[in-house]
Amino acid sequence: MFTRILIANRGEIAARVIGTARRLGIATVAVYSDADAGARHRDLADEAVHIGPAPVSESYLKGDRIIAAALATGAEAIHPGYGFLSENPEFVEAVEAAGLVFIGPSAASIRAMGLKDAAKALMSSVGVPVVPGYHGERQEAGFLAAEAARIGYPVLIKARAGGGGKGMRLVEAPADFAAALESAQREGRSSFGDPAVLVEKYVSTPRHIEVQVFGDRHGQLVHLWERDCSLQRRHQKVIEEAPAPGLPPEVRRAMTEAALRAARAVDYVNAGTVEFIADGSGPLRPDGFWFMEMNTRLQVEHPVTEAITGLDLVEWQLRVAAGERLPLAQAEIPLAGHAFEARLYAEDPARNFLPAPGPLLHVAFPDGARIDTGVGTGDRITAHYDPMIAKLTTHAATRAEALSRLRRALGQTHIAGTATNLGFLRALCEDPDFAAGRMDTGLIGRRQEALTRVPPPDDAAVLFAALAALDLDPARPFLGFRLWGSASRRVELVSGGTLVARDLRLLGPRHVAVEEGDRSTAFEAVAATPDGFRARHGGRNLHARVVRAGGAVSVLLDGRITDFSVIDPLAVEAAGGAAENRITAPMTGLVCAVPVTAGATVARGDILVVLEAMKMEHSLRAASDGTVEAVHCAVGDPVGDGTLLVEFTPAARRPDEAADG
Repeated sequence: MFTRILIANRGEIAARVIGTARRLGIATVAVYSDADAGARHRDLADEAVHIGPAPVSESYLKGDRIIAAALATGAEAIHPGYGFLSENPEFVEAVEAAGLVFIGPSAASIRAMGLKDAAKALMSSVGVPVVPGYHGERQEAGFLAAEAARIGYPVLIKARAGGGGKGMRLVEAPADFAAALESAQREGRSSFGDPAVLVEKYVSTPRHIEVQVFGDRHGQLVHLWERDCSLQRRHQKVIEEAPAPGLPPEVRRAMTEAALRAARAVDYVNAGTVEFIADGSGPLRPDGFWFMEMNTRLQVEHPVTEAITGLDLVEWQLRVAAGERLPLAQAEIPLAGHAFEARLYAEDPARNFLPAPGPLLHVAFPDGARIDTGVGTGDRITAHYDPMIAKLTTHAATRAEALSRLRRALGQTHIAGTATNLGFLRALCEDPDFAAGRMDTGLIGRRQEALTRVPPPDDAAVLFAALAALDLDPARPFLGFRLWGSASRRVELVSGGTLVARDLRLLGPRHVAVEEGDRSTAFEAVAATPDGFRARHGGRNLHARVVRAGGAVSVLLDGRITDFSVIDPLAVEAAGGAAENRITAPMTGLVCAVPVTAGATVARGDILVVLEAMKMEHSLRAASDGTVEAVHCAVGDPVGDGTLLVEFTPAARRPDEAADG
């Protein structure tokens, strides 16, 4: 076994690998960029080496610097984690040429599965079913459009070197093909350095089921059952589970055997995942699934496999890379219970899941769930990397119990300082079809409006936020409420960009009413607690966790986080909402397309600017018909949150029309 390894990654996966290495008595070396100088993974490792500025192209993708760091620190092997250089065959060869061990598959295996078109041709040759489509070398736009017509709409355009939903576009009509192709090629070039795509038939009710495989250097190859990753948004996984619900034994047998055939075809060693798309329009069938791709690395969702097998896949990776045999034969690999993993991101579901880089003023996770994270209170989510905060994994004897534990864990997680998808994840866990195991990759898209709806803050949350914002102690009891002879006090907060104005009226000791016009909600037994406040209302005992940082107050109540900002009564604010004639950047990013020019007439929904941020493209569209008055950005410009990009005049607001009226 190794005595020292370097982890060529960051965040939660670096922390995850360090945890297993420490348990096995292996020393670890972390690498970090300027942006990660204070990162958790750097502190957890035995040693850390700086490798460059924040952009990944100048740090985590610099294979030569990473190899030099390994050699300088005496590391014997490099664990790539996932993403970054984990599926780069040239990096694998450079690691081995330096006399180091790459903790993963061979460069040849990665190459064989790295290009989706070649991989599908290989799979077809060994009897693994593949989705109908075009996987050839010709890339002319007209030719690809003709192939799409031959295959039949809807089709899926996929960057052939892609992964994680990058460079993937669903096209439902011929008129949309050209724009979708250009966007997929652009994202493929920027993310993978390869603009080539393939075109496939889109299965209208698809389920995404993948099989974990593992091979050693002694010819042994096994599978560790399957995972269902059908809950996706824009082709990116949101909640994963193992095993797949409703999977008949004969389908599991056919799918795992196909996965092993795929792995054998490329002489696979170490951890890998063979991904299939299955027809979910009815019961799953042995002839109703097709190969999509093979991820030649450890997967983000590997904790659910670890939960149902009781195994440590990183330990297996290290043992196999050190030349050992797999610890268990196929018949010895357990399958016990059910597990879920939810991906917690710094993103704003109410704004179409825009990434939300910013400070983490408070991070608190519950007991009863496995937490994989690379951040904590006081850290910052930057625009340079994936905005993941943590993964929450729960396990139980049954699917229903495991899902109930996940709901509870999400409802007890408190993140303050930036927007997150916590509420969205909890709403998803309460979806009746998901709870029943009836889902496909389109479920979130069909119900996104309901899943992302943010109700107005309830009176209990307003009360607790006001007590924290005004620094009032219910035990005193509310003496400040009697200023100027009044038993009430006006409170003005902002939540979700909306003014929340209420009167708090003291009805007696620890007895307060929250009033809005003629409506009044009374709370009894109001008291401070070590982590917030409690009260009683309508026979219910309420307990809220409350965090205040500067002018912000975050309230966790009944599983829902409500964030408030405190209005400074001395501040002067402009009246009205956001200016409709100014299109600003909603996040830090890079301008990758500006399809309009000054003077152009556009219709509602037309794209004005395309930004690339957090490795994804985001289209900024016109909110109404109108005219572009000025463009203040160009392709390639880096922009910050709030940067003015386009000045736009809605049609109803044009001066000449106003004069005529």
